[in-house]
Amino acid sequence: MTETFDYIVVGAGTAGCLLANRLSADPKVSVLLLEAGGKDNYAWVHIPVGYLYCISNPRTDWCFTTESEAGLGGRSLAYPRGKVLGGCSSINGMIYMRGQARDYDRWRQMGCAGWAWDDVLPFFKKPEDYYRGADDMHGAGGEWRVEEARVRWDILDAFQDAAEALGVPKVDDFNRGDNEGSSYFRVNQRGGIRWNASKAFLKPVRHRQNLRVETGAHVRRLIVEEGRVTGVAYEQNGEVRDAHCRAEVVLSAGAIGSPHILELSGIGRGEVLQAADIPVVFEQNSVGENLQDHLQLRCAYRVSGIRTLNEQASRLTGKAAIALEYLLKRSGPMSMAPSQLGLFTRSDETRETANLQYHVQPLSLDKFGDPVHPFPAFTASVCNLRPDSRGSVHLTSKDFRKQPAIRPNYLSTESDRQVAADAIRLTRRIVAQPALQRYRPEEFKPGPGYQSEEELVEAAGQIGTTIFHPVGTCRMGADEEAVVDERLRMRGLHGLRIADASVMPAIVSGNTNSPTLMIAEKAAAMILEDAR
Repeated sequence: MTETFDYIVVGAGTAGCLLANRLSADPKVSVLLLEAGGKDNYAWVHIPVGYLYCISNPRTDWCFTTESEAGLGGRSLAYPRGKVLGGCSSINGMIYMRGQARDYDRWRQMGCAGWAWDDVLPFFKKPEDYYRGADDMHGAGGEWRVEEARVRWDILDAFQDAAEALGVPKVDDFNRGDNEGSSYFRVNQRGGIRWNASKAFLKPVRHRQNLRVETGAHVRRLIVEEGRVTGVAYEQNGEVRDAHCRAEVVLSAGAIGSPHILELSGIGRGEVLQAADIPVVFEQNSVGENLQDHLQLRCAYRVSGIRTLNEQASRLTGKAAIALEYLLKRSGPMSMAPSQLGLFTRSDETRETANLQYHVQPLSLDKFGDPVHPFPAFTASVCNLRPDSRGSVHLTSKDFRKQPAIRPNYLSTESDRQVAADAIRLTRRIVAQPALQRYRPEEFKPGPGYQSEEELVEAAGQIGTTIFHPVGTCRMGADEEAVVDERLRMRGLHGLRIADASVMPAIVSGNTNSPTLMIAEKAAAMILEDAR
């Protein structure tokens, strides 16, 4: 079966949903949106705490795993990526975060004209519906709802007070260009319900006759003819289908999916393709390289004399009370993002801007998805915002169903190991302040036995895990080795753009979902501008 459209968008995640909305706004233009996952009609997608039941669930998650990581003591990590309408916005932590103005100014310095902070700010504001209304830094009336969290915890307030004693100021808004300080996170929710990209951008326009949305459509390869991408081949319900396009294919399958699809299509590093017995259609050595991610170090402390979520969530009566509060008020622990309190600071005084981010939680558990501990405790997860380690994503088989090899190479540089050790030391200094000491905190992850530089690096490898921010595998740049140019066009091939987190040349200083949305908004504007 073959059909022809003006635009084909591959991936109905955060970027793809917005792109489909914007491109189909012209009724004269036909758009096909392909999503390998299913509809977002699973109840746990919409209840904020439902991420616990969506991650590692094949109904909503690709269930990827990394290769064994030398920097993590040989461990392999679960690597969640959304496989459902809305993509990662349907299973993520709902945190609205842009990063720092410095991040985007650095992109411009790296040769990405038009991507400095002043250039991208309008594209953050355009889709935004900020709960306080519009101002010089925020938009209102858009599709992307941003609200305050609907829960507070005394233990988190105490952590904030302790950090303030060390010079970390309390701030009201992380998203004004300089996120240094501490605050409760703003979240992508509406009235205590997750607000994903599908609800924001697809649901309002599904009636459009010129927009076709296909779920369960797993792309096998791009169709390339005489140096131009002219369509895609995908499998749906066991049937192979071709879709052709008159204008452009837009690849929005994410930092894992986009390079994988390119390589399945014969676009990438020659030796990688040849090893998988895939004919080289177009050699591009940077495809799948430059993988960057934020490694979080989960430092945990047992406390006394203060309430945490552990006690309530580990008892049947407590769980019932949590459910009742959410049912009646759409508040409480079921409305919580995975992390509530954020803190941005510097690992040492030589840093120009904040290079550490804390996600602080009023709970503790052995690993994500496990039950909480039966004693009161909190977790201070801290990550290096600008890691120097670089990894890769490459296929190992021409079977499109087989996941690619994901190698983040965490803690592979001396600078990253130094920041990790400093981050654990800083966490201990915060916890040692009077605001927290009154609750007699006892460190049990990684544990007080780790003291020397070597021991702290070892500890980081033991407690480190992904915070789900992979970017960079189809990087944008002005150099010939960049995968896409500053207008997100694939270098060396016509008819193809890439618009997702994979194009980031360097990772942003914070959570990556809303920067991905900004990329899609800017991509849509450039596509429509070029079409004119």
